[in-house]
Amino acid sequence: MKTVSPTKQKFYDFYLEEHQNMACRRLHFAGSSFGLLGLAKSVKTRSPKPLLKGIAAGYACAWVGHFFFEKNKPASFKFPLKSFASDFRMYTDVLRGRLSLKDREFDKI
Repeated sequence: MKTVSPTKQKFYDFYLEEHQNMACRRLHFAGSSFGLLGLAKSVKTRSPKPLLKGIAAGYACAWVGHFFFEKNKPASFKFPLKSFASDFRMYTDVLRGRLSLKDREFDKI
């Protein structure tokens, strides 16, 4: 099992606190999916355009989630790299069933 440094875990805990609203989490999950689809299409077509569109769609989804549902500023404004990494950690935690997109009571973290 891979261990996470205390500093990374502390930021991830902060990151999850900033993503309590289920609509915000769902929008992040959709946005990350758009980004990954853009990356896959970019590799397949050998063009950067799909990747740029995927990134734009991903951030648009995340920012809508924060401004309209979570009512906070995205952590990416102050911590872009840590937030990017934490977003994909949250994405994999959803895929693994550790975080819920239905209700926080189902979170296992």
